[in-house]
Amino acid sequence: MSVHPKPWPEPAPEIVAAIRSIYRGKRVPPLPVRVRDELGELFADAEYAAAFGVEGKPGWSPGRLALITVLQRVENLTDRQASEAVRADLSWKYALGLALDDPGFDASVLSEFRSRVVDHGLEEKALDLLLAALVEKGLLKAGGKQRTDSTHVISAVRDLNRLELAGECVRAALEAISAAAPHWVEQVLEVGGWAERYRARIDSWRLPAAQTKREELALGYGADGYALVEAVHAPFSPLWLRQLPAVDALRIMLIQNYVRTTDRAGREVVRRRRPLEDGGEGLPPGRWRLTSPYDTDARWAAKGDDLFWNGYQVHISETCHTAAGTSTSTDGSTSTDGTGGGLTPPNLITNIATTDASVPDVAMTDTVHQALHRRGLLPSEHYLDSGYASADLLVSARATFGLALVTPVLLDHSPQARAQAGYDRTAFTVDWENQQVTCPQGQISNSWNPCRQRGTEAIVVMFPAAACRSCPVRTLCTTAKRGSRQLTLRPQPMQQALDSARAEQTSKDWQDKYKLRAGVEGTMRQAVAVTGLRRARYRGVKKVHLEHVFSAVALNLIRLDAWWNGHALDRTRTSHLARLELAELALTA
Repeated sequence: MSVHPKPWPEPAPEIVAAIRSIYRGKRVPPLPVRVRDELGELFADAEYAAAFGVEGKPGWSPGRLALITVLQRVENLTDRQASEAVRADLSWKYALGLALDDPGFDASVLSEFRSRVVDHGLEEKALDLLLAALVEKGLLKAGGKQRTDSTHVISAVRDLNRLELAGECVRAALEAISAAAPHWVEQVLEVGGWAERYRARIDSWRLPAAQTKREELALGYGADGYALVEAVHAPFSPLWLRQLPAVDALRIMLIQNYVRTTDRAGREVVRRRRPLEDGGEGLPPGRWRLTSPYDTDARWAAKGDDLFWNGYQVHISETCHTAAGTSTSTDGSTSTDGTGGGLTPPNLITNIATTDASVPDVAMTDTVHQALHRRGLLPSEHYLDSGYASADLLVSARATFGLALVTPVLLDHSPQARAQAGYDRTAFTVDWENQQVTCPQGQISNSWNPCRQRGTEAIVVMFPAAACRSCPVRTLCTTAKRGSRQLTLRPQPMQQALDSARAEQTSKDWQDKYKLRAGVEGTMRQAVAVTGLRRARYRGVKKVHLEHVFSAVALNLIRLDAWWNGHALDRTRTSHLARLELAELALTA
């Protein structure tokens, strides 16, 4: 399929006349019409030309397909419904510059377009082009305030326990090999026996209730898996069989869930892995553990005590123009609480990042800043919850990107700080130049030891044991029965930033300022309600991320459409989750 980039034609005169006639007077034109009038040719064909060849049968305009995919997210349509809208909806024909009698395309074209975009690394292109157009129109710029939050995304595969995963990996590999090399299967395997055991999906029938029966079944799946992998890697087997994704998933599953040992008689024995605490060989950490043979990027994760899911996590960053005394609408625009106030520009999504579910929020803070820097949209203040913050990031964000993180940091969890009695870390005076610490009683430390704790740089400070034993206020300083008081510090820039942030977040002014972060909860709700963001349509982190990018573009166009048309704004209250967060912050202060 080839693409020769061409400018989009202007809307056909008869379509323009029909649209103007239908929406004359005070009737508001639909979103596709408004987008074409305000932004013109938003996605140029040349931007996607790298994903297509220059020879062969001419294909559909990739720029138009990108806009169709965005409009598909706006209205939450299937591929078939979207292709039908291109044929029958006048507002879509207007936006795409199509003739009235244009027959459109088969629905499968959209799937092929998405695959080509992912294969050529163009997932971010649609959002980049929209943001660049908005910067040119003066609706976006660097500086100002932005906020970021994340939510869980459930994968498009069934949840499997360890036993079901083992059996389904064997079955998926067998199915893939049978489809790719049926003659090899007939020559190498006893087809009848394998077909009987793996005819149906493992999770489609009830597993044995007895533990011994389940263990026997698990060992059978392990033995079959090893036999199949060994046959695929045998000298007589084609090399390309080893490269089948299902075979690779089976190999990973066997490594993660089984071990092979030799008994006293010299026979090979297959055993299931057990956790280290049970005296076993140990299981891989969650960030590496396979959860399905059909989506090898999905991972299990948990938040709190009641949220467990298998899949991904999406991080959304948006501008936030709301100042104190204003409220945020469901379309992301803002209005003042006073009389006579006008509309301000809508809050717009500036970045979207997708990871597997096991990646912590703090690992994404710098990644988000780098993406915003690439687009030239770094804020001066970035509002985040405590999951994104660390002492290192407080310093590096300002030093590298020149922005301030507005986020609650973890408080001092020493016994003295928790009890709010005695001498916590703030009661000690640190002399960084001479590498000494003075306690409230005037005693100077005698030990200053730089080290690494859990992968981060730290400094352990100790005081003379003799002085601490004879100290009259020992019980206010340490709970140790013997020995002396010990302090753990971060390197000077991190420790000073941490101390400053802890002191600042106790003030009423800071807490009022931090309320601005709560508005991102409304964006999450809008993303879930409009685009179904919380359930992945596709498999694999790249395709899921592409889905999220188009969803972000769709939300931006919905907000811009409301702003362009001057829609009345519905006041919304702060979400229950945000109120709990602010209440907890006030209590800890």
